[in-house]
Amino acid sequence: MRILGNIIWLLPCFGIVTAFFTFILGAFLTLIVIPAPIGLGLMQLAKFELAPFSYEMISKKHIKTATDSTWETYSKIIMLFYIPLGCIIVICAVMQMIVLCITIVGIPVALVLAKSLSTYFNPVNKICVPRGVGNILADQKAQDFIRSNG
Repeated sequence: MRILGNIIWLLPCFGIVTAFFTFILGAFLTLIVIPAPIGLGLMQLAKFELAPFSYEMISKKHIKTATDSTWETYSKIIMLFYIPLGCIIVICAVMQMIVLCITIVGIPVALVLAKSLSTYFNPVNKICVPRGVGNILADQKAQDFIRSNG
């Protein structure tokens, strides 16, 4: 079912065009160097957009990796300058979701895009992982919540 959803997203719903333009914007921002954290996040979002039914976007803080505090601080500062562009991108994504909801076939795809709106608005420190990894992280988060409140 995921493969069918990805095919419907890529071809008739023009998901490949969305992924292409998201990647181009991310690559451009990365090449400029100053907004590199935003560009890297947008390139991860483009990877997600190539197979949205097989991948998930998660925050890097959910994965225990060594992070540089200077990079994180710089990323937070640069996000302040991205907010106007992020609002424009979110508006475009919402318009795309409205158009997709007109057809019955496009409704599941619109729901996937709705789940990725937070990444459009704040792509910094987000990565694309297979859905299985996302499920395991969600289970671990639920178990931690039960342990802390139980």
